[in-house]
Amino acid sequence: MSEHVPTYDEALSVLKEFVKSDSLLKHSYSVEGVMRHMARKTGADEEKWAIIGLVHDIDYEMFPEQHCAKAQQILREKGWPEEYVRAVASHGWGLCNDIEPRTDLEKVLYAVEELTGLVTAVAIIRPSKSVADLEAKSVMKKWKDRSFAAGVNRPVIEKGAGMLGVEIRDLVDDVILGMRDVADKIGL
Repeated sequence: MSEHVPTYDEALSVLKEFVKSDSLLKHSYSVEGVMRHMARKTGADEEKWAIIGLVHDIDYEMFPEQHCAKAQQILREKGWPEEYVRAVASHGWGLCNDIEPRTDLEKVLYAVEELTGLVTAVAIIRPSKSVADLEAKSVMKKWKDRSFAAGVNRPVIEKGAGMLGVEIRDLVDDVILGMRDVADKIGL
């Protein structure tokens, strides 16, 4: 099968073929929103970045033991470009594979993927239960509390921020802004 650059609608269709859980869909939309925001901020291809953010966890629900490896297989079978396949797999660097993020897109995905979980957790405990009025200082306060959202891999976020050469607080600002763009889709 030859490579085919997927449209957003095609990516959404593939995502929904493999992801049924509402929480994982919302996580996918969160990462999509942040990736689109970061692409816009850096002048990169918004659609490409959004699509990769959207499908990054395509295999996580059905094949958790083969996370990132099965995603590569699924996307290759769909004829997706190798650049997209590699980018999706790179967010598992050091966790479930050795595909080091190299491009800006890959580094951003690696850095923000876990961070969307922390931002979501902080937003949920706020009176507004929204990212609309969430500020980075609130997230940073909870960042220090390692028992809060304990499943969030903070070292991965730190490593990702280091690869991008940005402060974690600045990354948090961008994640909040990106999640605001998809607030309706994620219920925040």
